[in-house]
Amino acid sequence: MTQTPPDPNQSYRSSASNRNVIPGWMNLSRTGKPDTIEIQFDLDEADLSRDQATLLVEYWPVPGEIGLQSLLPVRAFKAAPEGWCVFVPAEGMVMIRAIDTQPTPPQLSAHGITLDPTTQPGTQVNVRVNFPKPESGPNNVSNLQLNN
Repeated sequence: MTQTPPDPNQSYRSSASNRNVIPGWMNLSRTGKPDTIEIQFDLDEADLSRDQATLLVEYWPVPGEIGLQSLLPVRAFKAAPEGWCVFVPAEGMVMIRAIDTQPTPPQLSAHGITLDPTTQPGTQVNVRVNFPKPESGPNNVSNLQLNN
């Protein structure tokens, strides 16, 4: 089965960073708060060749209640080199999990961002994703880094 690439004219882009917005990641507040924060994802260039790696991005407006969950495959960064982002209101929490099921053992790292209600509109947060190099072996799985 082949997939037709999305039409770039039908996707949203950040006017501040020119990054693609993951579909559905705008106007998430149930209380009417505006999108205040742009969370940008940067993938290390060495990781573009990973076939199975994925970012799992979740928005939790309140503890125990998931608001939105999306998978962003690493191959999406090859198709859109300008990068990806999400927009969120200044409330709740965003969880980012970097997952690569291909190596043995699989690699997983999680990072949480607590969204401060006093955050100024237009704030940009950058999340850098860097998987350990294949030659580093299974004993170095803890080297999977987010924001380092």
